[in-house]
This record gives sequence, structure tokens and C-alpha cells, in this order.
Amino acid sequence: MRILVLGGSVFLSRAVAADAVARGHDVTCVTRGRSGAVPEGARHVTWDRSDDVPPELAAENFEAVVDVSRTPSHVRTAVAAWPTAHWVFVSTVNVYADNATPDPGTDGPLVEAIDEDRDLKEHPEAYGPMKVSCERSVLAGAARSMVVRPGLIVGPGDPTGRYGYWPERLAEGGRVLALADPESRVQFIDVRDLAEWIVRSVEDGTTGVYDGIGPATPAGEVLAQTGAGVGADVELVWTGQEFLAEQEVEPWAGDGALPMWLPRPEYDGMLTHRFDLSAAAGLTVRPFDETARDTLTWLRENPDAPRTGMSREREAELLAAWDAR
Repeated sequence: MRILVLGGSVFLSRAVAADAVARGHDVTCVTRGRSGAVPEGARHVTWDRSDDVPPELAAENFEAVVDVSRTPSHVRTAVAAWPTAHWVFVSTVNVYADNATPDPGTDGPLVEAIDEDRDLKEHPEAYGPMKVSCERSVLAGAARSMVVRPGLIVGPGDPTGRYGYWPERLAEGGRVLALADPESRVQFIDVRDLAEWIVRSVEDGTTGVYDGIGPATPAGEVLAQTGAGVGADVELVWTGQEFLAEQEVEPWAGDGALPMWLPRPEYDGMLTHRFDLSAAAGLTVRPFDETARDTLTWLRENPDAPRTGMSREREAELLAAWDAR
């Protein structure tokens, strides 16, 4: 198949392009040429999507388009250029208005769409609303379409560092401040599993709206398997979220954060989306220990890779405060 990947040089879009090439497809990647190389075997076309579609590119016929954009005008322009292709648009679970209800499906209410382009550095809250607008453009304008709403995407090449904190920290051993409650569920998806599913969905002509996410799993099991993947010898310290809140620990991401921890019950639904619906559409996931091992290998090979989370000194202070209670 002739597949157009709008992107192809960073994380998920690059993984999609690489998987499509490996499966024998004719892949064209479109980037501005500022974020690195596209996978070997893919053709690279330079295009700043703020500009009109280059005539020679617009004249090409692609059987499928994969787009990861968050910019409404970019998606509208691309759908208008290739409306007859099978579109796979990568959205986000941030389109959902309700983050508190556990085990949500894809039929829940969405946040109100924002149709104009906004700079996320100035308006980070616009991310989900702009993705809603992008989804609507694809669903209304493409002849056949699939919308995939991932949650936390992890694995080698992760530009956020949110999951990478855990294999790196667990590999160091010792006492580790854990994710509040071992029974609270978390979920993520290895970028390679998500990419492979997207390419197979293109091949199969899959349509509809799906959450692209792995199974919601108790945090204790996730950290145990992550530790096993990196050969960790640790003592996990589960303090409960009341202590973390008292100590003003930042959730999710940031220099002072405990990555992947989210306050409950207000975020009971954020990391518990239903995996069974996507599994029925063909999504398969690898074991947590494999993701952990490969992520740690990548981090060690790339010491300048993005990282997030509290310092080891801050963690030690918190553990001392917990012991003193």
C-alpha cells in the first residue's frame, strides 16, 4: 500500500513509519525537516503544514493517511487534499470531559471543540479541545476513517520521560517511593504496539473510534513487572495519596513529580480506559517487563533523553518524612 505518514521523525509517527516499511509498504513521511530523520526505507518530503500543500504532493494518490497532528487547520487542509484515502487519526484520551468515572468507553462526553489553532505553550488546556476539532474534520471529511485515542504512550524514544522514570529508578535499587496505592490501576501503551496496530488497521481497513491503550493494571503489579524487567532489587514504599498531598508532591509529570501518579477519585477514569474494546479490534500488547527493559536500554544509550520526576534527594526526604510519622 501507498501510505502517507504526516510526521515520521519523532516517537509514534516514526514508529508507525518504521513498522509500515518493515511490513513492505510504500511509505512517504512528511515533516518540516527539523526533528530528525525518517526511518530508513521511507521517502521524506519536506512540508511546513502552515503552508499550502505542495502541488506535486497534492497530486499523489495515497491509499492511507496516518496523522498525529494537534492543529485543526493542518488536519482540515490534509483531509481536503486526500479525502478518498483511508485515514487513521491519532487523537488522545484528553478529548474526554469525564476523567473521574472508572472504566470509560469511547462513547462518553467530549470536551468542547476549539477549531482555531492555539499555541499550547500559552494555552496548554487547548490540547484536548483542538484534538476534538481534528477528529471531527477526519470523521466528516474522509471517505473511511479510524480515530485512535491513546493515553500514556511509552517505550524507547519517549519524549516525555513519564514512564521512563520507573525503569531507571527501579534499576538503581534500594527503597523506592511508589505510586501511592498498590491497588490503584494505571495503564499505558508501548509505542511499538500502538504503531503496529495502526499499520495493521490500515491494512485491514478498520474504521471507528477506539482508545489506543493497554490494560488497566494495579500499580503494584506494574511496578513489580517493571522491576523484574530491569533486574531490580527494591523495597517499594506505598504511602497512600494523603501523605503525598500533605507533602505537596506534584502528580503525573514535572521536576518535583511522582510520575504517573494521579489523585483519586477525581482521576479514576484517566488511567482505566477499557482495553477490551481495542483488543477486539486487534490491539495486542507486550509484557510490561519487556517495555521496561527496552526503555532502560534506550535511556542508557541516550543520556540526554528527556526525563521527568523528582530528584533522588527529594525522594529521600519524603521517605524520611514517612518513616518519621
